Amino acid sequence: MRLSMKIAVATAATAVTLGTSLVGTAPGSSAAATGGTSFAPAARATITPGVQMYTRGAQCTGNFVFTDASGGVYVGYAAHCAGLGEATDTDGCRSESVPLGTTVTFARGGSLVSEGTRLGSGKLVYSSWRTMRARGVRNADACAYNDFALVKVSAADAGKVNPTIPFWGGPTGIDTDGTRAGDRVWSYGSSSLRAGVTALSPKTGVSLGDDAAAGGWSHPLYTVTPGVPGDSGSAFVSADGKAVGTLSTLGLAPLPLSNNIGDLAKELAYARANSGINGLRLALGTEPFTPVL
Repeated sequence: MRLSMKIAVATAATAVTLGTSLVGTAPGSSAAATGGTSFAPAARATITPGVQMYTRGAQCTGNFVFTDASGGVYVGYAAHCAGLGEATDTDGCRSESVPLGTTVTFARGGSLVSEGTRLGSGKLVYSSWRTMRARGVRNADACAYNDFALVKVSAADAGKVNPTIPFWGGPTGIDTDGTRAGDRVWSYGSSSLRAGVTALSPKTGVSLGDDAAAGGWSHPLYTVTPGVPGDSGSAFVSADGKAVGTLSTLGLAPLPLSNNIGDLAKELAYARANSGINGLRLALGTEPFTPVL
């Protein structure tokens, strides 16, 4: 089994025009419909943000739930989770990835010796890495930080899904103005290195301030504890519960043991423009965001 996490030093990025309907309508209860899609009650759902995701033996963490105009349900994770290179291969425009249609398994309780309990499955239907490579993108910033993929949940397992982030609740929307130094952030990671100890999954931390050279594509931060291999793809939300980004890299220099998260608003806008998924949007949590730590 492989644990996915890119090892990188921060660089910079390019702007992407944001759509006006990246977010679904806020549901009124745990079983409410969002954009025509009904979700399982949060207390009974098994496929949620923070779920472990296995792709040909590589383990990552799901970030947010998304829907489309036809009621399809997707779980996002990092594109490098479906990559075929090494942990130091951080250029998504040059790295090889598994083909679209590859089966991804949702699980819980995975460890270094077992993939845990299987919860369901889906198919890889979009990868920013595959898309940028196919389009010949060479902008260093987008190649480094547009690290986002979507797995469409199988019809048989769609009834197990709820978009609420475990422990914290939310998301309440999408953050579009980045982070400032000292801003608090909240996350939920499910690395197999934690051997199924979910008490270590909720994390909070602080932004180090956006690097102007990154063009808004990446937000460096520190969390307690740091995101580790297997946490890749994890959701990060702001103080008001809005989705800020998705865990992409573990920084070694110049900020040891920091993490870099890709900007969700930019990643989702790029996916909407290039995935062919009609009406792709973020599903809001059915439970309120409660930053209790």
